[in-house]
This record gives sequence, C-alpha cells and structure tokens, in this order.
Amino acid sequence: MANVAELNKKLDDSILSGTAMEAFEELYDDNIVMQENTEPEYRGKDFNRKREQEFFATVEAFHGGRVLATASHGDVSFSEWEMEVSLKGMGRITMTQVAVRRWKNGKIVHERFYHK
Repeated sequence: MANVAELNKKLDDSILSGTAMEAFEELYDDNIVMQENTEPEYRGKDFNRKREQEFFATVEAFHGGRVLATASHGDVSFSEWEMEVSLKGMGRITMTQVAVRRWKNGKIVHERFYHK
C-alpha cells in the first residue's frame, strides 16, 4: 500500500490531468464524508459522486491549475490549490482552496474543503 503522501500526490495529479472522477472511484472510501467549510457533512460515495458530477457539469473550461503546497502527517494530507476555470453562468474565475484529507487503508474517509 502506498503511503499517504504518495496517495495524495496521485489524487492531485489526477485532478490536474482531468481524471478526477476516475481517482474518485479508486481513492475514495464507500463511506466517504465530504464537507465544505463549516457546512453540513455529505455522507456516502454514491451521494458525493453525484455532487462531484454536478460540479464538473458546471465547468465550461479548465484553463489551468496548480498545487501551491502539500503536506502529510500520519493519516492526514493537505493540498492548497489555485485553479482558473470558466463556470456556466459565472464566466472565468480563479478558485483557491485547501483540501484536508483523512485516509484509512489507502482510501479517503473524510475530505474537507476550505475556501471563500
């Protein structure tokens, strides 16, 4: 089994290469809990898959992105992101966020995004 830093890099690389949903299927636990800032948690892979698909359906164009920083310690990893995207009805925007991921047995069991 790969270590958390390697798994985190694999996921980040997949997002940057346009294969985020493939990585979701491989790297997310069936009981994944996802959260935006302090909003209520979203539970379960099926529910979160649908949310991810709905988000990607709003993306008209991906103009580029980069990981500004990453770190891992024990079963937790962090990735700081900056992405340029065009979203339906919003035009071109810069998105910045930090993703905090908790891993168990090579799968993400909890992911929380911090952003404006």
